[in-house]
Amino acid sequence: MTRQATQTAVQASIVVEAPIERAFSVFTDGMGTWWPPEHHLAQAEVAEMVFEPRAGGQVYDRAVDGSECHWGRVIVYEPPQRLVMGWHVSAQWQLETDPHKTSEVEVRFVAEGAARTRVEVEHRHLDRHGEGWEQMRDAVGSPDGWDLGLRRLADAARRA
Repeated sequence: MTRQATQTAVQASIVVEAPIERAFSVFTDGMGTWWPPEHHLAQAEVAEMVFEPRAGGQVYDRAVDGSECHWGRVIVYEPPQRLVMGWHVSAQWQLETDPHKTSEVEVRFVAEGAARTRVEVEHRHLDRHGEGWEQMRDAVGSPDGWDLGLRRLADAARRA
């Protein structure tokens, strides 16, 4: 696992013991199997996470009561190598409806042989969140941020 932070971006990566197609599929279709449960914004218990697999698709939590919490939008969808999604979460960890105040998460999947994949995350443009954006950078760049998510992704991909 490697982690790096610049002024307005955080980068993290991990090598997953899974072929590139499986790593990509678990990241997208199986998001609910690895996303840390404490990292949801939904008001009710989350029943499932949905990643709509297309540019323009939504990323959201569907709660047990049927409500939905849309917190991302797919900008680029290039399976199984790359995706970019808008992060529609404010620096105060609330939903952000102004797209000019959202950051982006780019995820690259690089095959390292037939059964291993390097997953690289860059969470960028964090300064777009406005006042308090540094706390978001520090949170997503902490061991409990993308590092935790990637460790959980590696476990889920290995089990899939």
